[in-house]
Amino acid sequence: MSAIAFTSPFEFLPGDSAKGLLLVADHARRALPDHYGTLGIPATELERHIAYDIGVEAVTRILAAKLHVPAILCGFSRLLIDPNRGLDDPTLVRQLYDGTIIPGNYPLSAAERQTRIDCYYLPYHRALASAAKEVEDATGQAPVLISIHSFTPFLLGRWRPWEVGVLWDRDDRAAGPLIEMLRAQGDLTVGDNEPYDGSYPGDTMHTHATMRGFPYALIEIRQDLIADEAGAAAWAEKLAPMLEAINARPDMHRTMHFGSRNDEP
Repeated sequence: MSAIAFTSPFEFLPGDSAKGLLLVADHARRALPDHYGTLGIPATELERHIAYDIGVEAVTRILAAKLHVPAILCGFSRLLIDPNRGLDDPTLVRQLYDGTIIPGNYPLSAAERQTRIDCYYLPYHRALASAAKEVEDATGQAPVLISIHSFTPFLLGRWRPWEVGVLWDRDDRAAGPLIEMLRAQGDLTVGDNEPYDGSYPGDTMHTHATMRGFPYALIEIRQDLIADEAGAAAWAEKLAPMLEAINARPDMHRTMHFGSRNDEP
């Protein structure tokens, strides 16, 4: 796998904002700015799931083109700073991930942490917020946010049996129908808030959807299924009509505040 050059904290894929749907890919790339090198790890480690969500960039690009909707792709590796974490999350900048020590992240000075926040994390989130507002302004209604992720088949030596999972918090307007459609395929093991819990304060969907009252779903596809272009295209083909149907539901584009499970005392 060739090196991926860093160009920007994000890439915006233009589309028809009036369709009311925005795709988000937090972990699309494994790129690092040149002056960080490889953060002290072998370059081969940057090809693993610890550096990015394998297959997600291709799935998101194909989906955006099929649906003619805008998308935001994060432009840097989550090993630099994880855009899908709150600023107070201890895993915002990982020092150890699935058995790999990240020397370039330890020790990390307060100044360096702030540099990564200012130069990478915040520009990405500002771009995402701007894209969501463009969709909201174009429709006069709440945008539907669909976040695309992928997960490793094995984590800490344990097999994860799902082909796909859908994560959500309390607002299941998009997630619920999507889970039903995926299960109706008949040949998929579909995780409901698996392999992760969808309620994380400060993560991307919490910040840009839950806190705004926007409908959303976070899709996790097992990485071995989308590691090549054919697999990515097949999954985009599978998901496109489902997302189109969900986006077309008349009750989908209301701003509704359900709160988060983590808001409870």
